[in-house]
Amino acid sequence: MSYALKNDVAQTAGSDEEMDALHILPLRVLPFKNDKIGRARMIKNNQLTGVLEVYSSRETGSGQIPIDRLPEYYNIKNPLNDPDMQIVMKLGPLPSYDVYSLRRSLRGLGIAVNSHDALKLSDDMNRALAGYMKRFTVPLIREVYGEEDEAKFQRFDDLIGMFRDPDPKKALAKLKIMAEKLGIPLESIPKFLEDYGDIFLSLSYYQHCLDRLKPMLDGFVVGMSEMRTFQKVKSSPQMMAELDRLEKTINGLVTFLKRMFQDFAVRSRDMWEHLSAAKFRHVKEVIEGAQSTVGGVLCGLTVKMNAWNQRFPNPKVGGPSAREEFLMSEFKPGLASVVAVARGQGDLISLA
Repeated sequence: MSYALKNDVAQTAGSDEEMDALHILPLRVLPFKNDKIGRARMIKNNQLTGVLEVYSSRETGSGQIPIDRLPEYYNIKNPLNDPDMQIVMKLGPLPSYDVYSLRRSLRGLGIAVNSHDALKLSDDMNRALAGYMKRFTVPLIREVYGEEDEAKFQRFDDLIGMFRDPDPKKALAKLKIMAEKLGIPLESIPKFLEDYGDIFLSLSYYQHCLDRLKPMLDGFVVGMSEMRTFQKVKSSPQMMAELDRLEKTINGLVTFLKRMFQDFAVRSRDMWEHLSAAKFRHVKEVIEGAQSTVGGVLCGLTVKMNAWNQRFPNPKVGGPSAREEFLMSEFKPGLASVVAVARGQGDLISLA
């Protein structure tokens, strides 16, 4: 059965959780003329190449079509002038498919989205990020309203909710206090809060993605250490050097992300001292400018760690030959592109 046919019978239904992933883009959110393409997903495969995934399940595995094979599978006669092919060819090289990177990338590429609300995290992910958002909600409350109100507002939704006070006079008074503190007109408060919540939700999301990687990163380091004990590996200076390079690359990328988050934290703390709309705009521009980089590095690390963890879930799985073959054919390919994404942010990373 061809991939194109299987697309009709085996494609899994899209879900909100797809929007929470770094490496998955459900194409239903984009204006494709070919419905079969629109029902597929763009994913980053283990080599970090953007491919079309037309079906995926535990039983069947993942049905992937390289971009250059799409004309064959979808009977596209003139791919260079086909509007769907033009979109897909632009999507393939993007370093990440997370919603925040995509907003910026799609805007820059001139690709429309079917709905303004399409590129949003799921409700489940928003709830999972509530603890992270507290770090950005509490300082805002403290700066604007003082410490006495701090305990009342533990979530960003609590902050939004206080402006829905059943007493209109109380709600207006709170709005006026915030407008005065920020130095902006009263009518600009809703937009400020929307931007504030969105930009720091993106930071919370990226931090959550990095935190979620830690167990797999630890497992990878253990796995690499075990490899060095195999006689076949120890007797090969080339392989020992390759293991060192791969581990140094992964460690360097993680260090890069941690430095980026530290920089964001410093800028945020500075913003909260004598908070103003102008200070927030500056921080917003810095964070938005880094979203594609942070998302790209996190996407690369996530795909690689997931691939390693699925192939070698415990120390008893895979001997030296299997691990060596996997590292060279599945793990190493594409890592250089992740390093290039990180280096594009400035002199914050040093890798072999």
